[in-house]
Amino acid sequence: MCSCLPGLGMTKSLQPEQDAYGHLMLDWFEGRPAAEIVERDDGLIMANRGPVNYFQPLRRWPMPERRAMRWASGRVLDVGCGPGRVALHLQSRGLRVTGIDLSPLAIQVAQARGVRDARLIALSDIGPELGLFDTVAMFGSNFGLFGSAAGAARRLHVLASITSPAAKILAGSLNPYDTEDPVHLAYHRRNKALGRMAGQARLRVGHRQWATPWFDYLLVSPQEMDELARRGGWRVDRLLDDGNPYYVGVLVKQPRQPR
Repeated sequence: MCSCLPGLGMTKSLQPEQDAYGHLMLDWFEGRPAAEIVERDDGLIMANRGPVNYFQPLRRWPMPERRAMRWASGRVLDVGCGPGRVALHLQSRGLRVTGIDLSPLAIQVAQARGVRDARLIALSDIGPELGLFDTVAMFGSNFGLFGSAAGAARRLHVLASITSPAAKILAGSLNPYDTEDPVHLAYHRRNKALGRMAGQARLRVGHRQWATPWFDYLLVSPQEMDELARRGGWRVDRLLDDGNPYYVGVLVKQPRQPR
């Protein structure tokens, strides 16, 4: 499973008691102990090493993300920006970045760290009022924020409508099939029996007394990413990986078919 969950995209608003992710970011940012607990709907509970990954500088990012930076240009939409690691790096390169996240406290931390344009917007709410973008960054497995196959197709079409003709999506995911863990393999089988994609996980995030609502989070193989991208008007132009389960797909728009 993913070692770091991004800002969530499962609902249009979070009540303060539901913003576990934001409390996690704020505690870490202000120097308090913080531990991320991820619970899956089959009862699996995973305790990650803390939110350090959300604050890392470029030199400590996964290699696929560092390589993907060469395709970031123009105006950038940072989806699930969290406390702003991607936005801050791209700002330092002189790019104009809009970061969006569902977590009010994560946006607060991003702004405190210097992200110039960080907005409290869910992925499901983006539209033409945001303007036109040249790059969409979805690092930290944020392709998973699409939630399902249908959600991916629907929201990729929306992203196509608010991006320039030569735009690219830099989409991170964790290949769910790169495991021999019997618990994960059983979960894949259960998902398929329910008519879901094998890597479609039902999760919630907890930190201290806070917990998010349950949400769907989609992990896909490179082949599945390309199949879903094509349903939404994109295709995977290249894959960036280093032999580990985490990879980044560089998505480009498919030519429009004449009517």
